[in-house]
Amino acid sequence: MSGAFIAVDWGTTNRRAYVVDGGEVVATERDDMGILSVPSGGFPAAVAALRERHGGLPMLLAGMVGSNRGWHDAGYVAAPAGIADLAAGLATPEPGVAIVPGVCRNDEHRQDVMRGEEVQLLGAVAAGLAPADALLCQPGTHAKWAEMRGGSLADFTTAMTGEMFALLKAHALIGPEMTGEVDATEHFRQGVEASADQDLLAALFGVRAAAVLGRRAPGTAGAYVSGLLLGSDCRARIVSGRIVHLLADGLLARLYSTAIAIVGGEAVVVDSHASFVAGITRIWDMTS
Repeated sequence: MSGAFIAVDWGTTNRRAYVVDGGEVVATERDDMGILSVPSGGFPAAVAALRERHGGLPMLLAGMVGSNRGWHDAGYVAAPAGIADLAAGLATPEPGVAIVPGVCRNDEHRQDVMRGEEVQLLGAVAAGLAPADALLCQPGTHAKWAEMRGGSLADFTTAMTGEMFALLKAHALIGPEMTGEVDATEHFRQGVEASADQDLLAALFGVRAAAVLGRRAPGTAGAYVSGLLLGSDCRARIVSGRIVHLLADGLLARLYSTAIAIVGGEAVVVDSHASFVAGITRIWDMTS
């Protein structure tokens, strides 16, 4: 491997490609062709079409495309893991195409996995966007909290924060109450504050009770429940005064920055796209 290449962050619902030449991004594209959108047996054609649009360059993939639900299972390397470990574990489903492995924690006390986030987390440190020893958070459907030590991914925890919100809204008794805009509003802040009681299940039912008894205004429960969930997530990871480097933008950056501050931490927002490019470029350089 050498020269320009196509770096692809291929997730469950979305795909983002970067053409990288000399360490610089010269073209990008994003679409909704996540792994769930690719028909059975369709990955070779999808990869070929993407390569053809960008001059037939070799390709380095990361994310759920390398899972047992994607194209080719690239396996996992065990934490603690650094960029060199990822580079050494690349899978090659076809000539000119490689897939980055995920990272796992697997011992008798706790098991956890990530796939795709490891490139961003290690890339943030490698690019100097976060210190070599730091707590990093990548919010999302499954929020990743990573302890970085000496520039390596030493340990991590996955929290089903975003997925739990979606499940509650779609299927729970309180779902019909979870209306209104979700943003870093006063109602969101109230939810974060309420999470200090450490009785999440009772607090969630209280959303229904407050609506029935006229104690909560319509259109405010969505933000409140979001605050409860994010507050619980943050309180489980952060001690007072801890700096959290947050790989997020837009709404997620606002929500987590607010929650982190309320529970006593300090959020530093990091460019997740720049982190991914930095991480995957360093993997590429180690294998070219």
